[in-house]
Amino acid sequence: MGLLTPVRRPFRALSETFVPETAEMGDPGWARLFEIAEAALRTRPHGVQRQVVLLVRALDGLAFMRHGRSLARLDPTRRRRFLESLQRSRLLLLRRGIWGLRSLVFMGYYARPEIHAELGYRARPEGWEAVR
Repeated sequence: MGLLTPVRRPFRALSETFVPETAEMGDPGWARLFEIAEAALRTRPHGVQRQVVLLVRALDGLAFMRHGRSLARLDPTRRRRFLESLQRSRLLLLRRGIWGLRSLVFMGYYARPEIHAELGYRARPEGWEAVR
């Protein structure tokens, strides 16, 4: 079981809000995004891993308290507005948490090789020699 398995649906809803193109991905793309994000989380201390899962659950609960729907059941516009309101919160920890989740989603989406090709990304570990 992966680290994000307990919060898969709300994490996916967050992903679709942070990177709208993820909504068009098929199951293999989602599997790879979760794999990349979980690999990144595994390098972090256990406490940080728990905090990420707790934050996703808290955001899902806040969405339900405010809108009567979970993140996954909110329409994209309401979900975006909800997250934008939270990222402007006076609570620094909440703002940092949302930006951290956004970074995790960006990593999971943009680290996939098919996205490199789609974007024309040509960087290689060998440096400029590989590009020539």
